[in-house]
Amino acid sequence: MARNLSIAWLQISNRKVRLVVALAGVAFAVVLVSMQLGFRSSVYQSAVRYHRHLDYDLVLVSPKTPFIGYAESFARRRLYQALAADGVEAVTPIYIRPAYWRNPWTFNSRAIVVLGFDPAHDVLNIPEVREQLNLIKLPDIVLFDALSRPEYGPVADRFREAGPIDAQVNNRQITVAGLFELGTSFGLDGSLVTSDLNYLRMFSDRPAGFIELGLIHLADDASPRAVGTVLKNALERDVEILTRDEFIAREQNYWATTTPVGYVFGFGAIMGLIVGCVVVYQILFADVSEHLAEYATLKAVGYRNWDLSLVILKEAALLAVLGYVPGLAITLPLYAITSEATRLPLEMTGSRAAAVLALTLGMCAIAGLMALRQVRSADPADVFA
Repeated sequence: MARNLSIAWLQISNRKVRLVVALAGVAFAVVLVSMQLGFRSSVYQSAVRYHRHLDYDLVLVSPKTPFIGYAESFARRRLYQALAADGVEAVTPIYIRPAYWRNPWTFNSRAIVVLGFDPAHDVLNIPEVREQLNLIKLPDIVLFDALSRPEYGPVADRFREAGPIDAQVNNRQITVAGLFELGTSFGLDGSLVTSDLNYLRMFSDRPAGFIELGLIHLADDASPRAVGTVLKNALERDVEILTRDEFIAREQNYWATTTPVGYVFGFGAIMGLIVGCVVVYQILFADVSEHLAEYATLKAVGYRNWDLSLVILKEAALLAVLGYVPGLAITLPLYAITSEATRLPLEMTGSRAAAVLALTLGMCAIAGLMALRQVRSADPADVFA
């Protein structure tokens, strides 16, 4: 085993320029695959920010809702009908819909998601929101997500410097009286949180009897799945009753299957692996071609095809590991830069690093197997004829 590894290292390190090219190809594949997988994961994580921060055991949502940023309305009475079910302790209506924010500095308009709820119910598990529930009880007062896209203007910076900021939402004058931190997603560039009454003032053309989400809180001994089954049989089909996990899965499934996002990032990762595989194959093929006489000699003295195959596969494994290290080193600062620019949750996790290493080893192994054909066909009689 050690002898084969020594031979493999001597083979790939014999030509320094070729080794550098091979490692550059592997590192490029590692960077590309890591970025694509990171983007794909960030889409699914960022899409469920509200799903994870809202406090509920079950949720009512319209089956016509594509994703939370563009939720369809349903009758508020469905939520109160749910109170009749055993195990249901409390219900909370949630209003959430895009509005038009007018940048106070450039006067450009941009869609922003507004979430409204009764401040008497502490249903949003964000520390800054909980601390400022009394503020949003006041007329035309909102809280602004400090992690929103910069196109909304330097709201967070100016607020920290000078305090409340006057702006317009849906042509209504409002005041940003506080900040909180949630973050963006592919379908959500920024957020405002306010009371249900302030929300209805901003959306004056919509009836108060329709909501976008209904949060259901259960008794401690109640089973969400059991109560959910009862409600599915009791309520009309204009609402879906989902557990927390089902609500999260529904949103992520929308981005994975209904939009091209999942396909694009998955295809990008595959292309990175193909590029890396081609580069490694060309390097190993050239290496085998140059040393075909040596491989034939080893066959002549008793080496089996399997022994020689191990040498090539270990060359491939060495290239994978040696190329993975600089590729990962390049990816980490790229993650930080991209996360800062996009406000998306992009970070290298241990499981993703392990997955990229496994994919890199697999990519190089495939290239090695393709290059093995020359070694297997090497005949000492032909080489020394």
